[in-house]
Amino acid sequence: MATKKPVYAVFDIGKTNKKLILFDEERQIIDEMLHVCTDVLDDDGFPCDHLPRLTQWMQDHWRALRHHPHYTVKGVNFTAYGASFVHLSADGEPVLPLYNYLKPIPEELAARFYAELEESPADFTAVTCSPQLGMLNSGLQLYWLKHTKPEQYAKIHTSLHLPQYLSYLLTGEKFSDYTSVGCHTALWDFERGQYHDWVQREGIDEKLAPLTKDSIASVVDGIMVGVGLHDSSAAVMPYLLEVDEPFMLVSTGTWWVTINPFNSQALTPDLLRRDVVSFLTPRGQPMRAARAFLGREHDYQVERIAQHFHVKPDFYRSLVLARPYDEASASFVSACLAGGGPLPDVPEGEWDITGFRTANDAYQHLIHGLVNILLASMKLVWQGEKIIYVDGGFARNPLFMQTLSWNFPQAEIRTLEVPQATALGALVHLEQGEAWKKTQLLFS
Repeated sequence: MATKKPVYAVFDIGKTNKKLILFDEERQIIDEMLHVCTDVLDDDGFPCDHLPRLTQWMQDHWRALRHHPHYTVKGVNFTAYGASFVHLSADGEPVLPLYNYLKPIPEELAARFYAELEESPADFTAVTCSPQLGMLNSGLQLYWLKHTKPEQYAKIHTSLHLPQYLSYLLTGEKFSDYTSVGCHTALWDFERGQYHDWVQREGIDEKLAPLTKDSIASVVDGIMVGVGLHDSSAAVMPYLLEVDEPFMLVSTGTWWVTINPFNSQALTPDLLRRDVVSFLTPRGQPMRAARAFLGREHDYQVERIAQHFHVKPDFYRSLVLARPYDEASASFVSACLAGGGPLPDVPEGEWDITGFRTANDAYQHLIHGLVNILLASMKLVWQGEKIIYVDGGFARNPLFMQTLSWNFPQAEIRTLEVPQATALGALVHLEQGEAWKKTQLLFS
């Protein structure tokens, strides 16, 4: 009988795509299963993830994996989007929908919340590293439930962040983890390193599971089961394996997010206003990140350029050499950043592209304009790091990479092609827990 191949499993739950990814012992992907879960309507008629369907999908795949003819599972972990709670009754079953973090909170209720605080809203957002984002401040979801749906709120015994709910499904163990609690939830006081006073005042803490710094929730039938991670924190972890010295990571998608895992300085109201936030690491340490909506800006301006010059929308993909700055590079005006990003006081406008001779000429200046804004964002978290990683689609854009490197002549700009970086980060976190437990056994 053939020996079964040892594997690690990661359930990677995004808003649109839900994935089960299998890794071998060398962290190479050997299988991937994708599920697209369509939204349903919550009890107020707002779209949300279908929690029963998601739960069933995960349990079915886990059952099949446990009895797979060719694999033996050594461990499993979970990563999922943040700002989302699963509310459990006393018997451990979900009692409310998986509310969408885009669901609006009534303005009068939000105003009441901030009015009841003992500090100003600006000071509160700074100490909790949580700009006023409505339901994206997931702690306010519990406040909203308590004050608008008291009967349903009374049914809640424990509220688990989504990654920890996935772990709970396999272990029955209830935990909160720092990466979920410390992600613009308005729950955590970063200065004091504990839940904010309002959490106790409202009795919200009674609904939250105990915080843990462990990465392993339990061992079930010889299989390590992780506690789970917020996806933004998981995505950083593969890079922490690569080097021992400090670095920054520029993640380029629709949002360009610069993450500095080594910058733990406190935020100020001005930094928050400039789209700088702090997250907590799995060990409860803060790290700073800055974001700007530059991927969306890029796509919007590329569409304008293509239409004006009558070229295909992917015209820029053939360009390989960036041009130096010239006076026209300073003329760029963003259309998608009003009130956000590193320069919130700069008004949006219509960038004039009629003076350029060709689409390629306009695109060169677009890249300079975007990088100028990115630099302003990066310098809000930069502490002189000599290594800058770039991931996401723009890591494969030679004009972007060249222009970025010109602006950091003393730093090394690197790309690390990491397939499924978020899932790999969840695996790395699980492995670290395994190594720690082995060390404890050796010295116990």
